[in-house]
Amino acid sequence: MIRKFKTAVIVALMSVSALPAAAQDLLARQAPIDRKMKAVDSVALSRLIETEQMGSPAADLYDDWNNKYAHRATELPDSFRIDLRGFCMPTTSRVLTSNFGSRWGRQHKGLDIKVYIGDTIRAAFSGKVRMVKYEAAGYGKYVVIRHYNGLETIYGHMSKQLVEEDQEVRAGDPIGLGGNTGRSTGSHLHFETRLCGVALNPTLMFDFVNQDVVSDFYMFRRDTYQSEGRLANSLRGVGAQKVVASADDDNRRATTTTAKSKTRKARYHKVRRGDTLGAIARRFGTSVNALCRLNGISKSSRLMPGQRLRYN
Repeated sequence: MIRKFKTAVIVALMSVSALPAAAQDLLARQAPIDRKMKAVDSVALSRLIETEQMGSPAADLYDDWNNKYAHRATELPDSFRIDLRGFCMPTTSRVLTSNFGSRWGRQHKGLDIKVYIGDTIRAAFSGKVRMVKYEAAGYGKYVVIRHYNGLETIYGHMSKQLVEEDQEVRAGDPIGLGGNTGRSTGSHLHFETRLCGVALNPTLMFDFVNQDVVSDFYMFRRDTYQSEGRLANSLRGVGAQKVVASADDDNRRATTTTAKSKTRKARYHKVRRGDTLGAIARRFGTSVNALCRLNGISKSSRLMPGQRLRYN
């Protein structure tokens, strides 16, 4: 009788001890769907970034990566094709308050764009944040991003930085807020575009008035970029003209186009929250494949509000 009682107790204890394991197994099988989807999104984003880095022209231009200096000039290539597709304007402001070039007896290495304190500043292209620093006598609170297309962009005088050094960013990601820090006489964004540490006139690539890029590609040439930059400044006031550096033929020089060519101008859509490639394609009577081809993206690419997509 005692032996039977002991056997029953042992069986009961084994059953009770098995319950926690069974319960844990059940919980594991019922993991939240959003957690699984978050993991999938993270893997997809990591793979996309890895793919961009593998084919990154920047890898052939820069020998080092450090967070010690905003810019340091190194040897420029004789020519270099810069891919401007998939860009996002760093600000929606269309007002330029100071040009690139000579100013107050010194060289102004970027453009000053009117923004107000607290306005969102966004990454112009996908890339990796190289510097997040403060410079009281210069840039103020600033961010430097090295992009996969070979460019580096600098965003100065911000009131707040929203990214960290060595952080991967996508075109259109918020990186800071407009401000008036550093050597500044009013709230604005100081925006620079550099290649191998050498400042290029941003108007060779960006058209802030029309919130667009000048062309899908900019062909940098070491022997002409300075004269092209001066020409861009002289034409800025005309309004109907802009400098376009042709990337289709390395032997062709920079040409000018007027407002008469607007009928042949590429058209862009500014991505809004909730937009999808399919919805944009249907809206403009095109296909998802065509959108991907025109913008150098894939069907799985994540669209960011404020990003500009070419649709024709």
